[in-house]
Amino acid sequence: MNLASLLIEHPFGDDVPLLIGEHTTLTAGDARSKARALAVQLATAGVEPANAVAVQLPNGPDAIVAMMAVWLAGGVFVPLNPRLPEAEFAAGLVTTRPAVVLGSDGLEIRTDPSTYDGPGVAFVTWTSGTTGRPRAILHTHAAYFELIDRVLAPLRGKAKAGTATSDPTPNLIPVSLALNAGIYNALFGLRAGAALVIMDHFETSSFARLVRDHEIRSTVLPPAAMIMLCDDSNVIDLAPLRYVRSITAPLSPLAARRFTAKFSVTVLNGYGQAEIGEVIGWTAADANAHPEKIGAAGKPHPGVELRIVAETGELLVRPPSRAIGYTGGAAFDDRVDADGFVGTGDIARIDDDGFVWIEGRMGDVINRGGNKVFPEQVEEVIRLSPGVSDVAVVGVSDRRLGEVPVAFVVGDAPDYELAALCRDQLVAYKVPTAFHRIDALPRSEIGKVLRRELQERYEEKAR
Repeated sequence: MNLASLLIEHPFGDDVPLLIGEHTTLTAGDARSKARALAVQLATAGVEPANAVAVQLPNGPDAIVAMMAVWLAGGVFVPLNPRLPEAEFAAGLVTTRPAVVLGSDGLEIRTDPSTYDGPGVAFVTWTSGTTGRPRAILHTHAAYFELIDRVLAPLRGKAKAGTATSDPTPNLIPVSLALNAGIYNALFGLRAGAALVIMDHFETSSFARLVRDHEIRSTVLPPAAMIMLCDDSNVIDLAPLRYVRSITAPLSPLAARRFTAKFSVTVLNGYGQAEIGEVIGWTAADANAHPEKIGAAGKPHPGVELRIVAETGELLVRPPSRAIGYTGGAAFDDRVDADGFVGTGDIARIDDDGFVWIEGRMGDVINRGGNKVFPEQVEEVIRLSPGVSDVAVVGVSDRRLGEVPVAFVVGDAPDYELAALCRDQLVAYKVPTAFHRIDALPRSEIGKVLRRELQERYEEKAR
């Protein structure tokens, strides 16, 4: 199996627009021709089967073509964001050891390339880096086909039942193609037989225009993008958009309700990790039947099994397939139990209707003198203040209690108002001991809050 077949065998005829950028459009025939030609160029440059090929291109049709060309040449695709600082770019090259670097200026041939001898390694993505340095994850062609089909299965079943008769609308890609979320949604669209509309970068007015011009009815958005759209007074309508799937970072129920209230668009949550793909999510039918469940991650996708560890509340997942490990030969077998269930590090519960609720990260839970404080629960309360645009709660060391919660707030709501709000909504031990103002929360490339940076800032000031 080779993911390049999603382009080469796409059902569109050669003259039909397939890869639609904001400045360039490629028909299916042009895209196939360019991918084949670039694959020959890579082979001529010395790329051998299972060699890594680093690609550092801006979002657009050429980034998709390059990804497909690497696979046609038998290589392993290594995406590197053009916005990476030089030090992080260099670290990515050291970690993956590509045979060739493909950038806007052409090909750079490198010496001593790595060869990935695993079973059909397709590409590398990176962990979020919220708890340490990002690690490079090895994904296979076969596992990624399974992942896409696991999520597509309910939609295909609906189409076979005769309720979906038209061609799929284009898949709008509002995130970087150097991220797992961008790669996944591009391949998902191609597997569904759709065209791709690729944003250069996310911008609210451009997003609204593309939704309207291409009659997008369903798309994906990170929580940060939904907040930006809600905050933009110039964007008042997203018709004909009906559904948005939340990706890349946890979505607060408040943010989901706010987005739905402004745009009359149903937000479908989801849950996954880079190593296991998306394993839990919502369908439109679930959203219509259970609007009161907003905030849940959803239900497991077909073929996915779940367990909750009684002692810790940790969510364990057994998907039909997963990534095979990390570069350098490291595996994540230490996260897999004897029955094949992967430890997620997230605390969860499953309600009587089968919906999964993510309570927080095990490493983020604050132990205040023996009482557990989930940061996300406190953050949700603080966001109720109209004077708060963003917030993160972290645990900091305390000589008497071990840890106490403190809040880092973006906004101008006074401390006494936030403290009163928390006391009204939470038990006393969950109320932050301090509220610190910050211009913007530090976030990873995929939008996750870097809590360790906030903890380090606090400890440094406390010295």
